[in-house]
Amino acid sequence: MKTNHTKNFKIISSRIQKEMKRLQVPGVSIGIYHKGKEWATGFGVTNVEHPLPVTSDTLFQIGSISKTFTGTLLMMLAEQGKVNLDAPVRKYIKDFKLQDESVAKKVTIRHLLTHTGGWVGDYFNDFGNGDDALAKMVDDIAKLPQIQPMGKIWSYNNTGFNIASRVIEVVTKKPYEQALQEMLLDPLGLDMSFLYPSDILFTHRFVVGHQIVKGKVQVARPWAIGRAGNGVGGVVSTVRDLLKYARFHMGNGNRIIKKKNLEAMRIKQVNAGGRGDMGITWFIRYAERLKAYAHGGATNGQQAYFFYIPEEDFALAILTNSDDGGIITAQTFGWALDLYFGIKLKSPKPMKNPQDGKEFVGRYKIGTECFDITTKGTQLIFHHIPLGGFPMPDTPPGPALPPVRFAFFDRDQLIGLDEPFNGALADILRDEKQRVKYFRVGGRAHLRIK
Repeated sequence: MKTNHTKNFKIISSRIQKEMKRLQVPGVSIGIYHKGKEWATGFGVTNVEHPLPVTSDTLFQIGSISKTFTGTLLMMLAEQGKVNLDAPVRKYIKDFKLQDESVAKKVTIRHLLTHTGGWVGDYFNDFGNGDDALAKMVDDIAKLPQIQPMGKIWSYNNTGFNIASRVIEVVTKKPYEQALQEMLLDPLGLDMSFLYPSDILFTHRFVVGHQIVKGKVQVARPWAIGRAGNGVGGVVSTVRDLLKYARFHMGNGNRIIKKKNLEAMRIKQVNAGGRGDMGITWFIRYAERLKAYAHGGATNGQQAYFFYIPEEDFALAILTNSDDGGIITAQTFGWALDLYFGIKLKSPKPMKNPQDGKEFVGRYKIGTECFDITTKGTQLIFHHIPLGGFPMPDTPPGPALPPVRFAFFDRDQLIGLDEPFNGALADILRDEKQRVKYFRVGGRAHLRIK
């Protein structure tokens, strides 16, 4: 199919700007790469208190897209024979501890990189800006409870990447930030990608995060997530640098790692429920004939999304400076598939006669995530309970999300009907006696606690 790239980019840009206005998102930057050509631009402002225009060279926090950098470093170390993905973490971190000793003894690097460790994954803390910050964080993780059995259930796990980042430090005998700079950022020429607490990033144009409080857009503070979280979600970058990173992962660039080992990161490791399949850090999303390898990112008031399609030599990066920017990033994935490849994503249709939802009523929690489920007719209603705890344990709760309706489209499988979960898929996981045990939504398998 013939593609009018400039026209398509203008269409996506126009849709983004309309959604920015509707959702009160202050700033967005987007970049698209396709078969040797690149389009990139920015909209809106960096900061409602001190506004500067957003451009394609404006720095945003890319959040958990950073996890793919950490995974890439570990694949490079594996290629060099310095790390075995199937070796226990304790081979590298000798004094590694978890609340469950049997898990601490057996958990491997692969478990970390595929979110299958099973302990609380949403825990954040700040141990200062010293070189010991990450080691202290890993020691702190030892107190977190085990929620799912190791290796059995996929549930997004941030703290697994604190541990994975620490393995890199131990093996390279360098701080994580130095290892990333020397092994990946410098060789790939990612000159506009930085890690806090380096203050170089503040000499360039950068955004701050925003959230809506009582209908008004406010700056989200604090800005940084803390040095201990750099390998989890601390990279600050631009859409142009992310497109360069995508070309590298598609095999079009610096040969600092064999192409087959980059491709190995894209092999399915575990099913991730409504989020598709999970490779080594990459989410695998299926769209008819195509496979997209993707990762999103969310920090305090910033939302990002990044994906590439190797067989089409295509990549897209979109960065936003608002909690509600995630609604735009989710839509942009579908817009791009439709405009560039003629693929229209189809959402599951709610069942006409779903089962009684009363058995799912209750409270569910994991880490900093908590919600109640009630029923209304044949639908389940998600009631968000903000707990705080990000980016530090004593950070107070932010505003609650509005109630969201979920409808069954199959037994134990649901689809969100309202923003910010409109179109998001959720599923129910049961115990051996078929009792409801977890409600998996937003990528987390939340344990039923009452």
